[in-house]
Amino acid sequence: MAMVNMKDLLNHAYNNRYAVGAFEVVSLDFLQAVIDAAENTRSPVILNIVEPHFDLYDLELLMAAVVRAAKRSSVPMAVHMDHCSKLETIHAAVRLGCNSVMFDAAAETFPVNVERTREVAKLAHACGIPVEGEIGYVTGMEAEDGETNPNAPVFTHIEEAKAYIEKTGVDFLAVSIGTVHGRVKNKPRLDYSRLARIQEKANVPFVIHGGTGLTEQQYRKLIDHGVAKINYFTALAEVNTKQIEANLKGKKASYQQVFADVREKISDEVQRCMQILNSAGRAAEVLMQCQPWRNLEHVIVYNPSTDDQSAINEMLNKGKQDLSKIPGVLNVELGRSIDAQSRYNYCWLVRVASEEVLKSYKTHPIYESYASKYFRPLASETVAIDYEILDVVE
Repeated sequence: MAMVNMKDLLNHAYNNRYAVGAFEVVSLDFLQAVIDAAENTRSPVILNIVEPHFDLYDLELLMAAVVRAAKRSSVPMAVHMDHCSKLETIHAAVRLGCNSVMFDAAAETFPVNVERTREVAKLAHACGIPVEGEIGYVTGMEAEDGETNPNAPVFTHIEEAKAYIEKTGVDFLAVSIGTVHGRVKNKPRLDYSRLARIQEKANVPFVIHGGTGLTEQQYRKLIDHGVAKINYFTALAEVNTKQIEANLKGKKASYQQVFADVREKISDEVQRCMQILNSAGRAAEVLMQCQPWRNLEHVIVYNPSTDDQSAINEMLNKGKQDLSKIPGVLNVELGRSIDAQSRYNYCWLVRVASEEVLKSYKTHPIYESYASKYFRPLASETVAIDYEILDVVE
C-alpha cells in the first residue's frame, strides 16, 4: 500500500527542496499515464481530482479507480480533491477516499474566505485530512486559453497570508504570484520577491496552481522559495489532443487507432515534469519517512435482545442511514450470520478514514442519538474490535 499522509509528503518535499506534481486525472488514460510515470521514475505523486471538471466523469466511479490505483502502487501517492467550493464536495471527497482537500474561497472577501476555510479545516482535520487554502486569485481555467479569462489576477497579500494561516489552520497555502490556469502565449512573469516575503511570514509548504508554461529555471526558483506542490494539467490535455489529432489525420479510424499512444505521450510529459521538479528517485526515502495512509474498520458483533424482526430491521436500516452521515465514515455494512450455530448473529462493519475519526466517532451526536434510541435497547452480548486495514503485511 503506497498511499501516504499528504501532510508528511509535502513537508518532506518542503524540507528537502523538491516539489511533488499534482497531475489532474480526468479519465482512466490519464490515471494510468500518471501511475506509469511515477513508477518509471520512482517518484512520489499526487493524483488530483478537480471539482470544476466533475461534468467530465462519474465522480464515484473515477474515485474508486483512483484510490485503488494509489493503494496498489509501489511508489508514494496521495489523492487530493482540488478547488472545492462547497462543503458537500469536502464531505464527498472524504467519503470517497481522498486524503487531502483544497477549499477554494479565494474569490470571496478576506473575512469570508477565512470563515469558510476555517470551517472546512475543522471538519477535515477531525478526519485526519490536511487542507490547502488559497489567498489571492489565479486567473484562467485549466486546459483553456489562459488569456481569455475576463478576471484580472489578484496577487497574494503578504500580511493577509500570515493571518490567513493563523486564523484558518490550513496546512498548505496556494499563492498567486503570476501563474495562470491554462496556456498563455508568453512566459509568465513571477513575483519571486513577493513569494520570498510570504515565506518569511508563513512557514508552511506553498502550492502553485497553473504549472503549465513555466521554464525549468522558474520551477527551481519556486522550489527554492518554499513551493512543494505544483498543479499540472493543461499541458497534459494538450498532449492528449495533439496525439488524437495525429492519429486521425483526416481519416476514419477505429477506437483503438484514435487513442493509440495517448497514454504513453501523457506519461512522457509527466515523467519530464517529475525530473524537473526533482521528485524523481525519491520514492524510497518518502516511504521510509512518511506515515502510510490506512483506513480503519470498526467491527461490532452482537445478538439482538428481541425476536421482533421488524424492530431489528428498523434498527439496522436506521444505523446504516445515520452512521454513514458522520464525517470520516467511508462505508457502513450490515451482516447476518449464515451459520445457525454461530455465537453472534449480527455484525456492523464501519470503515473510517483514519484513527482521528475513530477517536471522535463514539462521541459524535449522530452516533449517540442512534445508539441510545435504536442500538442499545435491542443489542446484547456486543463485542467491538478496531482494525487497521492492511493491503500487505509488513
